Amino acid sequence: MDNAEVKDIVIVGGGICGLATALALHRKGMDSIVLERSETLRATGAAIGIQSNGWRALDQLGVGFKLRQTAIPILRFRDVSTNNTTLKETPVGNLEARCLKRSILTETLANDLPVGTIRFGSHITALQMDPTTLQPILHLHDGSVIRAKIVIGCDGVNSVIANYVGLKPPTQSSITNVRAFTNYLNGHGFGPEFVTMKEGNLLLGRIPIDHKLVYWFVARAQTPQDLTISNDAQMIRWSALESVDGFPREMVEMIEKCDVDSLTLNGTRYRAPWELLNPTFRKGTVTVAGDAMHVMGPFLGQGGSIALEDAVVLARCLARVHHGHDNNGENTGNDSTSIELAIDEYVRQRRIRLMQVSTKTYTLGSLLETSSLFVKLVCIIVMIVFYRDRLGHSRYDCGHL
Repeated sequence: MDNAEVKDIVIVGGGICGLATALALHRKGMDSIVLERSETLRATGAAIGIQSNGWRALDQLGVGFKLRQTAIPILRFRDVSTNNTTLKETPVGNLEARCLKRSILTETLANDLPVGTIRFGSHITALQMDPTTLQPILHLHDGSVIRAKIVIGCDGVNSVIANYVGLKPPTQSSITNVRAFTNYLNGHGFGPEFVTMKEGNLLLGRIPIDHKLVYWFVARAQTPQDLTISNDAQMIRWSALESVDGFPREMVEMIEKCDVDSLTLNGTRYRAPWELLNPTFRKGTVTVAGDAMHVMGPFLGQGGSIALEDAVVLARCLARVHHGHDNNGENTGNDSTSIELAIDEYVRQRRIRLMQVSTKTYTLGSLLETSSLFVKLVCIIVMIVFYRDRLGHSRYDCGHL
């Protein structure tokens, strides 16, 4: 391995979290490379909701002002019955919520990175620790080898890096999600609101991106047929239409007229809140962020915002080592021990935050997944005890880079 390439920081995964982490490090004067398995930028999932906490992180990354131009502000959340009666309405107030196309978010993050930061077609086959230097060594599918001081796993729910640091695989939920865009050439006429409609264990959501484009999803119980239709867009649309039989006509038409190429059908995986209590999320100078660390399902719409928070906090903690001082102004070295302490500080800062959001997401998912009145009652009690308002989590500020 004498011909191994040497890098300070390697980020595995070029999704939202990986790109945001690279950009956060860049803003702090630290170089990194992003190893992305696919040949192009990934934008799986069509769209992503970003709430106030996520916008604060995007502002820290220096891209918030650009992204605000691509999506209208959402002014309220509205729960509606299947006969179009409003059950609950929560104004956004002085907070902020918008829905972004994932492709625009990833492109914006990538475009602010130095040229050459992202390496496409880079598939990690193995990760090991050098017994002498205690530095991680990455082996790639093309036979190349990279020695790094720090490795950050932002490689999602199937994370190789999460497995390396000792995290258990995420749990598979019984909920399946169908997602897509619908484009209204003459304008959709919907209000600037996130509308949700629930019937039994099915949840339909609609949120406008701009005055013509709408993002929607159907969360429903998984069926045996899902595996056979996951690559057939027409069958996915048919299954979504079948699920919403009896819903208001405007909702049915939205699915009927959707952009077929944007349709996806995916299962839901999560880490239960208690699984975030004990792990160190670190092995040597290797750590994780984003879904690789805390995948929590889509029920709260906070996955992307939390990943953006991770990026800002991790870069800030690592910068203290890079620039040679700790919280008390004491000089530090740039050795493995100092880096490990910085990663531990990142984990400490994130753990309570992750527990709070994960608990609420898990509770909402359980309410949708179960038909047991007892379980639903317990979930509602948890919601009342721990959370007083729907947007409380949006007030969180990850701090400054």
